[in-house]
Amino acid sequence: MIAITGAAGFIGSNLAQRLSGMDLLLVDRSPTVENAANWAGLNRFRFLPMEQFLDELEREGTSIEAIFHLGACSSTTETDWSFLLRNNVEYTKSLWRWCAREGKPFYYASSAATYGDGSLGFDDRTPPTELRPLNLYGKSKNDFDIWALQEVASGGPQPPAWAGLKFFNVYGPREAHKGRMASVVWHARRQILESGEVRLFKSNDPAYPDGGQRRDFVFVGDCVEHMLWLWEHPEATGLFNSGTGAARTFEDLARAVFAALDREPRIQFIDMPPELGSQYQNYTQADMGKLREAGCDVPATSLEEGVKRALQPV
Repeated sequence: MIAITGAAGFIGSNLAQRLSGMDLLLVDRSPTVENAANWAGLNRFRFLPMEQFLDELEREGTSIEAIFHLGACSSTTETDWSFLLRNNVEYTKSLWRWCAREGKPFYYASSAATYGDGSLGFDDRTPPTELRPLNLYGKSKNDFDIWALQEVASGGPQPPAWAGLKFFNVYGPREAHKGRMASVVWHARRQILESGEVRLFKSNDPAYPDGGQRRDFVFVGDCVEHMLWLWEHPEATGLFNSGTGAARTFEDLARAVFAALDREPRIQFIDMPPELGSQYQNYTQADMGKLREAGCDVPATSLEEGVKRALQPV
């Protein structure tokens, strides 16, 4: 049995669909009608509330072959550090320790938010102790990365195979439930269907024109394949970027959504909210060298192809 936390969420539900046909333990907060729809078509699964998962592991966890831990607060504007510490750091430590004790592989979601403003680059070989995330969400992910590497370096208990994946700007199907935190692809589609135009933030940096801010937009299916490749290659452990390795502009993305919907592009530039300006990443691009050197040959889905697939009904 494969355990997936955050299984009703965006990346978790796409992983579950990819593993359809296997025995799955789907772990999450109480699903809503909206995100429970992400499990449509799945069979051979059991649901368990996240609050009960740790107790379940102690009672009957030996049937679990691997844990994919994708359940966390992913809000970049969350300001309650005690909540993030408990939910994103300590909970993850508990799963790590269980996998170490029971000899089970462990794969978890880190984040490109750990890289902060990008002044140190986006290389997964950079020690997390040197990184300065721009928000508390990024700090929570970086803090666990630091802890995990320290456990390994000190000879502490560790899972027999493990990896933390630094997901970049992920988009794809099964993210409608995320609302405000959904990808720009999802918001662009909604805006086009409602008004015929896409609204993008004006640049807050003279180095980038309006719409010229660049991100590593990665199709969720690629992220799933990165996780599965690592599971199939237990010799590859550590922190790994999960992106495309190619930054594209927000205007590129908007035009790809218009093309997928067979609409003429209409883009309006709006002021960036002040609360976002101080923590806004104008450029991200995953260095994929470490994963490639480990032997992973998962091809990157182009932005245009990924947007088409993201907007298809599921």
